[in-house]
Amino acid sequence: MIEAMTDIPSNAELTDDEKRECVCRCAFEGDPAKLEEFCKLVKESIPHGTGVVLRGSAVTGKRWSDGAPFDADGPGTSDLDLTLVGDDVVGLFKVTGFFVPGVHSRPLSDDDPDIAPDLVPLRRKLVAMTGRPVNIQGTRDWVMYFRGEMLGQPYLTLIEKEHELNPLGSINRPDET
Repeated sequence: MIEAMTDIPSNAELTDDEKRECVCRCAFEGDPAKLEEFCKLVKESIPHGTGVVLRGSAVTGKRWSDGAPFDADGPGTSDLDLTLVGDDVVGLFKVTGFFVPGVHSRPLSDDDPDIAPDLVPLRRKLVAMTGRPVNIQGTRDWVMYFRGEMLGQPYLTLIEKEHELNPLGSINRPDET
């Protein structure tokens, strides 16, 4: 297993264009318009100020655990690992739905179908749209930073996190309330 992990490029080794091309090829039949439709549906369904990243074999073309190619077990067998990043989205998960309570959730998936009831309709639509499992996880900004930048775990940003503007027109940062 350790050998397979070294075959997976780190986040810094892949350009965003390479990651996007891999995602389109692996998960969206090579059609960038299908990826854009996917992103649009996600953006319409999440709290304002939430960033969205896609992680896993859809980004690298290989499974982390054994280095097998995306969909090695047949069409539609590899899942999409969607991570919603931000403070508000963490509140959509039940207290029992976390690896680290209030910080990093378990994925809403077939294994844990009830941990984020407000996200279930989105997940159902995404599964129907893609013809494959879609897992949705919630995490804080610093966890995503740590995983991607410090540990080098590859991810593709699908939706940039938007910051709210205060009445004076300047950006409210998470530490300003």
